[in-house]
Amino acid sequence: MSVRRLLAILLLCSSHSLAEPPALRFSIAESWSMPLVRIEAEQPVEGIVFDIIQGIARETGITPHYHVMARLRLQEAMESGDIDVRCYVASQWLTDRPGDYIWSIPLIEQRDLLVGRPGETAKASAEGLQAQAIGTVLGYHYPTLEGLFARGHLQREDSRNQLLVLRKLQAERYQHAVSNQLSLQWFNRQLPAQQRLPAVAVLEEQSLGCMVRRDPALPTQAVLRALVRMKQSGEIERIIQRYTEADGGD
Repeated sequence: MSVRRLLAILLLCSSHSLAEPPALRFSIAESWSMPLVRIEAEQPVEGIVFDIIQGIARETGITPHYHVMARLRLQEAMESGDIDVRCYVASQWLTDRPGDYIWSIPLIEQRDLLVGRPGETAKASAEGLQAQAIGTVLGYHYPTLEGLFARGHLQREDSRNQLLVLRKLQAERYQHAVSNQLSLQWFNRQLPAQQRLPAVAVLEEQSLGCMVRRDPALPTQAVLRALVRMKQSGEIERIIQRYTEADGGD
């Protein structure tokens, strides 16, 4: 092979390598359900978090690689550098804050709600409930309820994800459950009005965002700027509305 041809091949390979978009590893909690994400064959295919990540990819030109893992492994994966971006996270959820990650601006305001059975109209408080088991998600921490759990006034009835919690409430397995507002809106959106599960109290409100690994080899600032643009343009809100607005069937 001539030197000229060898150089041409090397130049072509080098150009192809430079043209490949950077890849970022995004964490997906396997306990998530719709409207956050729907997982098929170990990969997300739709949902609020999926659409936000797709928006990041479109804005920055990166290729997202999805790492589906147990929620309790997320912080360990961050500390060991096994993921580059974690979205849908609040600072209160972290026992330690890894110093090599940068927070995005707040993207979503989440409310944790006390939810009752269909037809329940009276507002309530967790402290005012009679002693009972309430629906919760396995591995989730509920700061406003921890004292009631510790005293045994309320007992956790854990399920694998939020959707199962609401389905069990609908099936009258318990009288009340805890749900984030987005999941409750998704669950209720196709139900007739008389069958919808009502929120009877707001337990906690949190600002959620993304954390991006600080690494010179990664387009960290590009991702953070993309999220600012998506928030300011209203794209984040439009994504949420796409999955939570009622279908209108009464």
